[in-house]
Amino acid sequence: MIPVAHVIPEFAPWLDLAGLAVFAASGALAAAKRAQTMVTLAFFALVTGVGGGTMRDLLIGAPVFWTHDSRPAAICLIVAFAIWATPERWWKGAALDWFDAVGLAAYAVYGAAKALGYGIPPVPAFVMGVVTACVGGIIRDVLAGEPSILMRPELYVTAAALASALYVVLFLLGAPIAIAAGVAATAGFTLRAAAIHYRLALPAYRGRR
Repeated sequence: MIPVAHVIPEFAPWLDLAGLAVFAASGALAAAKRAQTMVTLAFFALVTGVGGGTMRDLLIGAPVFWTHDSRPAAICLIVAFAIWATPERWWKGAALDWFDAVGLAAYAVYGAAKALGYGIPPVPAFVMGVVTACVGGIIRDVLAGEPSILMRPELYVTAAALASALYVVLFLLGAPIAIAAGVAATAGFTLRAAAIHYRLALPAYRGRR
């Protein structure tokens, strides 16, 4: 097992909490758009915010992060209440998509780094980065009855994969941790931002008649 401090930069936990807040907001908004109660908004915010990290921790044998730290659940509940108490017009537009892009990249890097810190080999660690960034959104979509992000052609999971893979590669090449995290997160965000702005998508399967 590699000491976590050797694979995760000191500022990463704060980026992790910021990403969690963004994902929690997307979950709460999914419930708000359906005129649900405060309790439902809070539930959606929590499962979306902590879903990916919970799956990652269970798979790598780490203590589930939000059961040992009051901040993640508190942030999810605060975000849910803020959305429930404010007008819908405040949350319209593409702003949340851009915040989500930041959270996606940060979560992917943090997930891969934490997996490396728990002795997970490079390829599974890369997968854990993608899991951390995407599973919460998958759970949100399933609960909301929307098409899963996995079934959309837009570059979403691909951006998380880029950030996670690049961090693992740079780490294995011996790059300074802060630089590896910054470069990887920036690359993942840039790809996701380009997908949002230019509506980029992967080619669809063409083998069907």
